[in-house]
Amino acid sequence: MVEVRLTLPSQSPAPATDGSALPVKMVLENVSVYYGTFRALADVTMPVYENHITAIIGPSGCGKSTLIRTLNRMNDTVEGARVTGKVLLDGEDIYASDVDPAIVRRRVGMVFQKPNPFPKSIFENIAFGIWLYNKRISRSELSDRVEMALKRAALWDEVKDKLKELGTSLSGGQQQRLCIARAIAIEPEVLLLDEPASALDPISTAKIEELMLDLKRDYTIVIVTHNMQQAARISDYTAMMMMRPDRAGELIEFDRTETIFTNPKDRRTADYVSGRFG
Repeated sequence: MVEVRLTLPSQSPAPATDGSALPVKMVLENVSVYYGTFRALADVTMPVYENHITAIIGPSGCGKSTLIRTLNRMNDTVEGARVTGKVLLDGEDIYASDVDPAIVRRRVGMVFQKPNPFPKSIFENIAFGIWLYNKRISRSELSDRVEMALKRAALWDEVKDKLKELGTSLSGGQQQRLCIARAIAIEPEVLLLDEPASALDPISTAKIEELMLDLKRDYTIVIVTHNMQQAARISDYTAMMMMRPDRAGELIEFDRTETIFTNPKDRRTADYVSGRFG
């Protein structure tokens, strides 16, 4: 049984450490995802708390990436994909017929597992999205926005003297921070990260984790990770996913990260986080 009870999008079932209620930025209500006739995700209900980090964990193939891609309608790009249920952003269903997916993806940015900088200069990588949404922006304001994004991504000091060089010339860790800078340059409200450090060395991974902890002051963050230590280190809440016998992914438990790792309610969660799963 999933440990989330929601009646209205504006309600939060979780108290903050000072006893007040945490604001909910997004809510999934009975969300299922189909690829053709195959049901990939089954009846997921969970909140995403504002200015907190939510980790999605679970074994390979249990629907983690499918779940995170529902939060900004990236599954729309997959032929035959269909979503049922509701995904609410500030109380509004992002899958409503009158909602523009492009606007959703501006408000809910995404960074993928493999760094994917454009084959353009470092400056152009960041400037492109800004210009796309504001073609009247002045050159000076554009430069300021690029600098600000690179600073927020803890990359400015490393690249400020080589902004004309290709983004692909950077190291793997720098490329991933460039992609994060590119995502936050358009000023989203939510930042999705699908295994952002899985291909990085420990030093680069530590920098990405430090960056996420800093960014949650201004952004709501959802991360998919296979790294249990990473989830325990950086996330405030954790969603535990498993695959059902019919191969549909389901949410089996959602709680504060400390609870998930020290006192989970589902034995499967305990087995997974302790390394006994399988």
